[in-house]
Amino acid sequence: MSRTRGATGAFWLFVGPFVVGLAVFVYLPIAWSFVLSFNRAQNTVQPREFVGLRNYLDLLRPGPFLDSLLTFTVFAVIIVPLTFVLSLLLAVLLNQVTVARAFFRSAFFLPTACSYVVASLVWKLSIFNGVRFGLANQVLSLVGVENIAWLSSANPPWYWLVLATVRLWLQLGFYIILFLAGLQRIPAELYEAALVDGAKQGWQTFRYITVPQLRTTSVAVLLLNLIAAYQAFDEFYNLLGNSSLARPPLVYLYYTAQGNQDYGHGSAGAMILAVLIVLVTLVQGRVYGFGRPER
Repeated sequence: MSRTRGATGAFWLFVGPFVVGLAVFVYLPIAWSFVLSFNRAQNTVQPREFVGLRNYLDLLRPGPFLDSLLTFTVFAVIIVPLTFVLSLLLAVLLNQVTVARAFFRSAFFLPTACSYVVASLVWKLSIFNGVRFGLANQVLSLVGVENIAWLSSANPPWYWLVLATVRLWLQLGFYIILFLAGLQRIPAELYEAALVDGAKQGWQTFRYITVPQLRTTSVAVLLLNLIAAYQAFDEFYNLLGNSSLARPPLVYLYYTAQGNQDYGHGSAGAMILAVLIVLVTLVQGRVYGFGRPER
């Protein structure tokens, strides 16, 4: 009995601070945000007047919040397939490297440790500066292309290229590591048996062995990538600010809650976004069979 009590005490000694921090800084703000979403809370975080679903109805009418969801949709259509395909292909290539394997894996993973704010500013001030001294414009000038204002409202909208490349550079290494972990779980005997049966090494083994065996990892990558796209903020805020060109939900909610001090509508928008993330996650997991064993 004393040994059990000692183990329980040691458990709460290590886990207790984390549980308290999680409750105070995560669950309590979520619960308070849920309360504020049904109240008028202008210039205060205290509920002033119960308004029911009015905040939600205001946001769901045609306007800037729905436009921000459209921006997210465009961003997700660009970034999710690109990240998935590139991370999978690079993981397959890295898994076959036998020389300096640790170096190449570290090189691809290193950008994930970089701050989104710092990377966004490097992209804005150095690479896609918009003047002829910017790196991108200097490279294009070598083939006779004139300067491009990357972050303006020009047609075509070049700012999507800036947003997509900075996000790819920052997150690609993380998903490569996930795919590498999945690739290392595939038994080598499967590939040997396929070669014995006459399968050609390359596309056939990749299509009929590698991809099916990575089903669980693939679904996890898609879910994490889509959720990350929903939560896009730093690159949009630091590259475009509150521009109407491309304003995702979190940027709109930030300016609603902090700029206009309208915590009622800001909290309602946060709840809508949370529900959308949960629904998309459940539907996607259901469609792709997340959690079911691989065959």
